[in-house]
Amino acid sequence: MRPLENIFVVDLSQNLAGPYCTQTLGDLGAEVLKVEPPAGDPARTWGPPFVAGDSPLFLSANRNKQGITLDLKREEDRTILHEHLSRADIFLHSYRAGVIERLGFGVEEMRARYPRLIYCTVSAYGTHGPLHDQPGFDPLMQARSGLISVTGQPGHTARIGTSIVDMGTGLWATIGILAALRERDVTGEGAHVGAALFDTAIAWNAYHIMNYMASGVVPGPVGTAFPTIVPYDTFPTSDGRLLIAAANDGLFARLCRALELHDLLADPRAATNSERLAAKAFVYEQLNAATQRHTMAELEAKLQTAGVPCAPVLDVAQVVVEPQTIATQMLQKMDLPGAPGTTLVAAPIKLNGVRPGIGSAPPRRTTRQ
Repeated sequence: MRPLENIFVVDLSQNLAGPYCTQTLGDLGAEVLKVEPPAGDPARTWGPPFVAGDSPLFLSANRNKQGITLDLKREEDRTILHEHLSRADIFLHSYRAGVIERLGFGVEEMRARYPRLIYCTVSAYGTHGPLHDQPGFDPLMQARSGLISVTGQPGHTARIGTSIVDMGTGLWATIGILAALRERDVTGEGAHVGAALFDTAIAWNAYHIMNYMASGVVPGPVGTAFPTIVPYDTFPTSDGRLLIAAANDGLFARLCRALELHDLLADPRAATNSERLAAKAFVYEQLNAATQRHTMAELEAKLQTAGVPCAPVLDVAQVVVEPQTIATQMLQKMDLPGAPGTTLVAAPIKLNGVRPGIGSAPPRRTTRQ
């Protein structure tokens, strides 16, 4: 299935959030034209390492696109862009507030000129508020939204180890664009879709914010644990750590029986999640003593047999050879110029049981056209 096969996207975005959105549209069958400035998308340079001259991050967000280079300060290049926009269904950019308007491609002008166009703005802080005209990157949003404050170990906060705000914003932009396409099917008119990094970061922090509003307790980092469920954390084995998610009383009972912790199961301090949360140190002491008697593989097999959700803590080198990873076909090979057999990460969705293919390689750098 290629549900967006007849959709044409003009993409002026750079870095990660916008390109991740348009790559997703391309994975779904859209024709995507990536328009880069003469200096190129900065994400191309975010290395080493480099593959076929570009950074892995750039390659991870720009497949299934064609590419051209335009200098939009030049009238002839703006004319070329308009030629593409005249047949476009979707126009996406990630310029700071005021820049796109000075170039002559602001939302009001474009929607008046192309009434069916879906115009998508990916920004740092959106269109309102004291910071609306400021630039922004993923870690800045993690900091300002409170995500960093709840990540890491107690007393040692950390940035989330992947660009969750950028990629999340790209997905929210995709959802908005798909909704606007559906609305256009009914009305025949385009729409303005906005997705902001800060809004996404606030949304990712939703239950922490709601917990604070309900309790007045400021949340902090709790490592790999979940702050309101016990046990829901990593536990030691003789050769690694296993994350155990006994998220309700029934699963906790299965866990205790599998580990032969019958006294813990009968202890009133562990009777319900609320009691276990209050007696977390006591519960963890009992569990740690039991889990570290096993290897990680032994413990995982034992808990799987008992029906207790669990997973080993793997590093990236282990993940790429994990049998489940291989079975998903999420990692696919593509021959890039000068880099045959490059591994790309495919789209994490299936349509009628089939994962969208990785299609065409990310565009190479081009001269001004």
